[in-house]
Amino acid sequence: MTGATGEKLGLMICGHGSRNRGAVGEFAQLAERLKARFPDWPVEYGYLEFANPVIKDGLDRLRAQGCTRILAVPGMLFAAGHAKNDIPSVLNTYQAQNPGVTITYGRELAVDTRMIRAAGDRIREALEAAEGDVPLHETLLMVIGRGASDPDANSNVAKITRMLWEGFGFGWAETGYSGVTFPLVQPALEHAAKLGYRRIIVFPYFLFSGVLVSRIYNHTDEVAARHPEIEFLKAGYLNDHPQVIDTMADRVQEILQGANLMNCQMCKYREQVLGFEEDIGRPQESHHHHVEGLGADAECKLCDVTCTGACEEQAAAGHHHDHGHGHGHGHGHSHDHHRDHHHDHGHGEGHSHGDDHHGHSHGHSHGHDHHDHHHPVYPHADHPHGPKSMRKSDG
Repeated sequence: MTGATGEKLGLMICGHGSRNRGAVGEFAQLAERLKARFPDWPVEYGYLEFANPVIKDGLDRLRAQGCTRILAVPGMLFAAGHAKNDIPSVLNTYQAQNPGVTITYGRELAVDTRMIRAAGDRIREALEAAEGDVPLHETLLMVIGRGASDPDANSNVAKITRMLWEGFGFGWAETGYSGVTFPLVQPALEHAAKLGYRRIIVFPYFLFSGVLVSRIYNHTDEVAARHPEIEFLKAGYLNDHPQVIDTMADRVQEILQGANLMNCQMCKYREQVLGFEEDIGRPQESHHHHVEGLGADAECKLCDVTCTGACEEQAAAGHHHDHGHGHGHGHGHSHDHHRDHHHDHGHGEGHSHGDDHHGHSHGHSHGHDHHDHHHPVYPHADHPHGPKSMRKSDG
């Protein structure tokens, strides 16, 4: 498809990547469904780490098809380190090496009514499959997010929880996280079990399968075994729900319409967010080059397609099986407020913003010959309900 200025448009769908074959396949299926929404454009996808094709491969294919303007969208729920820093760094590096191509980056799926409807459907499916008739006011909803070192992303999970809580009319709702921040799944569920509700629905607010979703379900089973008086339901994750596809398609249209609006007010890299003051102005850079495109070499061999959580059992037995999920993604970026940056990557996401009509782009550091940039310390790493403390208590 040719744009209004004569450039040939292409679409690049940027995923995180996973060691789990099933998760990689689910993302590829979502990308194929999004392709159908833009039949006149070349559409490619790629991953940041672990899986192939990598993002650069997809960009190469679009350029080979004659695309001069590439619209790139992150297949991610919220704006944390991967969407704010790692993917923009890859895209900026590629554009610097290919000056004939302009890459414009869109925003994440974010808090959106369509995403909430998709989440509502997954919860409704769990309710309909349950035995017995427990009133909603005697039911507690537990929403589990990914967890990040970015408090804005974590707070968005809590907003999803509240929207679902109020939308259904549950008696109570809580929010937990699979890693990085607090409370983790087990302490969150143990707290919820004390509140006296007959039923607890555990809903992983995740796009795809993988070790983290399996971990959530396994922890749910463990807590349920300790509380036989409570019925625990495990809702399905979002996957390629039609409302998810609708939201991603809308993110592409936002770029073309100039409505790629972002929340800069709560960005820890731009504003002084309580507890994260040291992150202001950190350079925007990726730290995933050492695991980029590992493909079959990175693939977990303990499971076939569906993650069984076997790696968790192996780790508990003292065998190391690194899924690459334990590191915080607290990278930042400098905020050079000007209009003439060749890459329309604004704050955090690397995309231009509509707030006050000033596109604020960033200076980027690309020292990729070694892996020596600073990882800021997550200020609550030792929280009693967080990852480090839980590992100590498990030992």
